[in-house]
Amino acid sequence: MIVEMQEFMGEQTQALADQVEKFRRNPQRFMRKALVDSAEGLKALKRPVRMVAHSGVKLTAVSQSTLASLIELQAEVVTAAMTAVATRLERAADADGVVDLLLEQARMVPASRERIVDEATRAVEILKVAGRDVGKVATHAYATVTGRTDEELAAAKKTVARKAKRAVRKTRRVVSKPGVRARKLAA
Repeated sequence: MIVEMQEFMGEQTQALADQVEKFRRNPQRFMRKALVDSAEGLKALKRPVRMVAHSGVKLTAVSQSTLASLIELQAEVVTAAMTAVATRLERAADADGVVDLLLEQARMVPASRERIVDEATRAVEILKVAGRDVGKVATHAYATVTGRTDEELAAAKKTVARKAKRAVRKTRRVVSKPGVRARKLAA
C-alpha cells in the first residue's frame, strides 16, 4: 500500500514539475493555453447547466402535481370521515338501546375499514407515480449530461444490480468452525 502511494505521489510530482517547466519556458503561451482551455470548459458547461435547470423545472412540476393530488385526497378523506361520523351519530340517536347501538356501530366497521384501505391505496399510488416521474427526470438529466443513451444506462443498471446480488450472496456464506458453536452454547 505504501509503495503504491509513493508511486502515485511520484507521478503527481513529475506531472507538476512538467507543468512548472512549461510555464518557466514560455509563461505567456502557457497562460494563453490555460485561459483558452478554461474558456472551452466553461462553454462546455452551458448544456449541462441548462439541462439541470430544465430538470429542476420538471421536478417542480412533479412535486406540485403530487402535492395537488395529495391535497385533493386529503380533502376527500376528511369529507368521508366527517360523513361517517355523522352517520354513526344519526344511527346512535335512532338506537333503541345499548345493544342496538353497539350492533349498528359494529355493522359500520367493515365499510370504514374498506374506506381507509382505499384511501391508503390511493395515497401510495400517488406517491408511486411521483417516484416514477422523479426517476424519469433524473435518468433523463443524467443521460443528457453524461451523453449516455437510455440503452447504455439500462445495461449499466443491470450490471450494478448483478454485482449487488453477488455481494449479498457472498456475505451470506458464513463458515462456522465445529466446536465454536458448542463453546458459545455452553457459555
